[in-house]
Amino acid sequence: MLFYAIRGKMAQFLYIVQSSLEPAKCKIGITDNLERRLKEYNSTTGQSKDNIYKYLFTCEVRDMRALENDIKNQFPHLREQSSREIYFYNNSLFDMYVDFIRSHPLFISETFIKEPEKKTIIKIVKKTTPTLQERGLTREKVMTKAKKVDNDEFYTRYEDIEKEISMYPISTWIDKCVFCNCDDAVGETRTEKDSSAFALFFIKNFIALGLKKLICTHYSGQMDLFQAGAKGYIFTKEGVKEMTKMPKGYTGCFEDPESLRILHEEADIVCTNPPFSRAIDYWRTIINSDKKFLIISNIVNVLNTAYLPYFIEKKVWAGYNRVDWFLNPKREKVDASAHWYTNIPIINRPKYRLLKIVPLSEIPERYVKKDDKGYLLFDNGYIPSDYQDVFGVSSRAILNGILEKGYKIVNNKQYIPYINNKAQWSRVLIQKI
Repeated sequence: MLFYAIRGKMAQFLYIVQSSLEPAKCKIGITDNLERRLKEYNSTTGQSKDNIYKYLFTCEVRDMRALENDIKNQFPHLREQSSREIYFYNNSLFDMYVDFIRSHPLFISETFIKEPEKKTIIKIVKKTTPTLQERGLTREKVMTKAKKVDNDEFYTRYEDIEKEISMYPISTWIDKCVFCNCDDAVGETRTEKDSSAFALFFIKNFIALGLKKLICTHYSGQMDLFQAGAKGYIFTKEGVKEMTKMPKGYTGCFEDPESLRILHEEADIVCTNPPFSRAIDYWRTIINSDKKFLIISNIVNVLNTAYLPYFIEKKVWAGYNRVDWFLNPKREKVDASAHWYTNIPIINRPKYRLLKIVPLSEIPERYVKKDDKGYLLFDNGYIPSDYQDVFGVSSRAILNGILEKGYKIVNNKQYIPYINNKAQWSRVLIQKI
């Protein structure tokens, strides 16, 4: 039931209501009777029978006047007039209002919220988007190919960002400035059709994460990313204040002097999907900044000479999740293997369970090979617990957290083993500490 009263005392409610004739606005009000209040709106408007009011959100609160006053103080720039409780409305602003109300100490319980808008389902047409197998490719080859082209056409999906960030404690984000410094645009409609998923996620969860500031930069490359215009710009959100500026000559590139200034002077955490073709330069820039970061990159980086020193020096390690799907500019799903990488502490990594750390004698022979240099190579997640010499493992073992289980990387260059003079898959050489 939508409305109810409390025995012995007057119930107090706070509501968000919207007029059908003014969808760009909403009213945030208070009442002791939600049903009566809505009837009053719809019977005394004096404008038109077609002007229908409906609740977008209602909740029970302990002190409705105090909470209403706090909302006025929190969102003064979003009020249509200072003397009225009319606020500007769009999906992102609505989420912001609701997040603030839910997190307020006077909030008791939610009694109604509008149904979320249906997401656009992306239909993959096989004729225009052949499978990797049909193209004779593997996921790893797709990501490797991205390094060799000028335009990086891999856009992160919202659900992959949400899944990874949910793994970190809320204290990671509280009072922090998050910097999305690679191709993150914020379009007018603020949907996945015209905006970066990174920008959308942090705008929507700004209050819930307790952020101090969000800064997103847009790259003015040859491609018109998200149809946002081929000009570099900087979007900043600080509390309820939002601003977009286009500094003269600003490219939006992560190496632009203004981007580097933001990185060194304002950012606390960098979170983005950097261009795969510029990954080496990007890793060098972000790691040398000594800032916390959470980024997406090729799943095989842990095997490559350019990145191995960072893992050896414990300047980076795998995040919680791999990323198997991206979106291309047509918003079609593209399967390609990537992974989250970070320097934020990992707590109780779920993938530890995929590591089969057992005595050498218990590892099935079919999962152990010896290469032409005499190194043992282990597959299927097996790790010898009683073996003291150097041995080779796949990238999976590193991504699943073996370096956090008392093992270290001993070779800072890519290692390609040979068996009977025939090249095998690349490995990482590790050893028990």
